[in-house]
Amino acid sequence: MEKRITFDHTGAGMAVMGAFNGHARLVDELFKVETDTTIDGLVVRGENEADIDSAIQLYAKMEVLHQAGHPLTEQLVRYLIDAVRSGDQEVVFKEFSPDIICVNAKGRPILSKTFGQKKYVESIEKNELTFAIGPAGTGKTYLAVAMAVKAFREHNVSRIILTRPAVEAGEKLGFLPGALQDKVDPYMRPLYDALNDLMGTDSYLKNMDKGLIEVSPLAYMRGRTLDDAFIILDEAQNTTREQMKMFLTRIGFHAKAVVTGDITQIDLPPDRRSGLEEAAKLLSKVEGIGTIRLTQRDIVRNPLVQRIIQAYEADHIKKQNRKRGM
Repeated sequence: MEKRITFDHTGAGMAVMGAFNGHARLVDELFKVETDTTIDGLVVRGENEADIDSAIQLYAKMEVLHQAGHPLTEQLVRYLIDAVRSGDQEVVFKEFSPDIICVNAKGRPILSKTFGQKKYVESIEKNELTFAIGPAGTGKTYLAVAMAVKAFREHNVSRIILTRPAVEAGEKLGFLPGALQDKVDPYMRPLYDALNDLMGTDSYLKNMDKGLIEVSPLAYMRGRTLDDAFIILDEAQNTTREQMKMFLTRIGFHAKAVVTGDITQIDLPPDRRSGLEEAAKLLSKVEGIGTIRLTQRDIVRNPLVQRIIQAYEADHIKKQNRKRGM
């Protein structure tokens, strides 16, 4: 059995198939079909009509994205395939497109690469405060910094303030040499890296010197009121209740705040509850606040990261079931 899909634009078939037919191989493997190019499109062969139809639907979405100017990366194709696999293709295929947020220092467009990331960006645009909770690799920090840079460039805010709690990730680092800034810089490194990539070294350093960009530990926020600013609290799973309340009450007029974290990687002592987990539940229905929960399907790093997180989640569920006597 075979079905054909016709493309209106020359070269669309080659783009959809991918370099060395890499995209087609992924689709063929999932749906147990074979894909070949034709003069004006693709032909999909297989034994199961439902699988052929799913592959055709996937190729059609890829062609729409290609014609809209979105690069068909392996990560994007894998994401679309996962959507089909999990039964979410209707939502993703109809509503999802990788929206451009801004352009980084090298001229590369920064995109929302999954439906979850798209909802995250929309929440930041819509709300004064957004909580973003999800595993490593889902773009929580980078997208928040990208939105901050966009707001700064468009003069919607006059400064960017990035902060995170200085909590050791399960290690005892002991004495660190140098001045106070030298001691806290390692904790802030992911934020520095994101700013450097998005703004370029010269622009980033110039605005740092002017005080228009500030990267500092959470403890430095106490006693301040942050007006006309885009504020990001990163690694917020490591805040206590008191620290989270202190941070949230710093938000001033004409300000926007984003709080990010992964509640599966809490480095607080066992007797301390995460301020992020509590605040997200406590404030879930407050006007002007949005909560986005990203999942392993929103991971945009190496596919290996997704498989690692799946293994840890499966082990966690197994241990929970054991405790309940299941």
